[in-house]
Amino acid sequence: MSPLHSYFIFFFLLMAILFQSSTTSSQSNLCRSSCGNIPINYPFSIDDGCGSPYYRHMLICSDNNTKLELRTPSGKYPVKSISYSDPHLLVSDPFMWNCQDRDNFRPTRSFSIDSSTHFTVSPQNDYLFFNCNTEKVIVEPKPLFCERFPDRCDSSCDSSSYLCRHLPECGSAVGSRVSCCSYYPKATQSLRLMLQNCATYTSVYWRSTGVENAPYDQFPEYGIRVDFEFPVTMKCLLCQEMTKGGGVCGFNTRTRDFLCLCKQGNVTTYCKDPSLVKHKRVGAIAGTVTAVSAAGAIGVAGGVYWYLRKVRAKAPVTCGVQSNENRIF
Repeated sequence: MSPLHSYFIFFFLLMAILFQSSTTSSQSNLCRSSCGNIPINYPFSIDDGCGSPYYRHMLICSDNNTKLELRTPSGKYPVKSISYSDPHLLVSDPFMWNCQDRDNFRPTRSFSIDSSTHFTVSPQNDYLFFNCNTEKVIVEPKPLFCERFPDRCDSSCDSSSYLCRHLPECGSAVGSRVSCCSYYPKATQSLRLMLQNCATYTSVYWRSTGVENAPYDQFPEYGIRVDFEFPVTMKCLLCQEMTKGGGVCGFNTRTRDFLCLCKQGNVTTYCKDPSLVKHKRVGAIAGTVTAVSAAGAIGVAGGVYWYLRKVRAKAPVTCGVQSNENRIF
């Protein structure tokens, strides 16, 4: 390989390294704050590297940023709302029974949450099961059954449930051929066993009215309430503080370590940290040096290329034998 070719290979490798080291990016402008009309705040995110790593890839925003879904081991479920003051999500399951189905029972699936995550199915949910096999499931009015068999009280499906007698949004349109009972499965396996012996099921969540001095402070609504933990850290609070730069809490996608995402770049503390001022100046100088080095490299490359062309044109032909007269280096 000729010295000219070797030099240009080295030159292009050097330029690639300089270009890579001189590029930095910030993720703060890549963290979407909503999906449809649902706000996306910490600890959640719909963009990788934003929010808490605890909930990485758990929420999906699709259909041109209009449809928010929760990913679980049993499938993807549309998210109806998120509450950050009372930490929970309200999701719906299109496979669950609804009033429009009446006695047309469609195949369903059991809702489940990965126990290793920071999500839990709320105990505020009421599950209603329809047309259960009474030879396999204890379908009895719970107060009377518990009085007679107190040791088996939790195993019965309550046929006298208020919700069974007042199905939300249904009125009396369900029909007499539909039997209903209420049961709260304490584990995913219990829910699966119930569905093996019942035609279908649905979930009802008691939602707060938010109205003071109202006759009722809650009303039933179809959906599944999923509670979540709020992993608040001092680093995140400092990062979000407006007086300290108003950054976005995120993490390193490779190491999962905390990052404060700022407009001018990503830092490990907060955007206006005084200790970063000196670092930023050094970074600016380093960037200038990098730019100057790149420009210098281009200039040197041009000069060497011209020089080699000139030498090669004047050098005597020696059939590949190098002598003191035709030596380049």
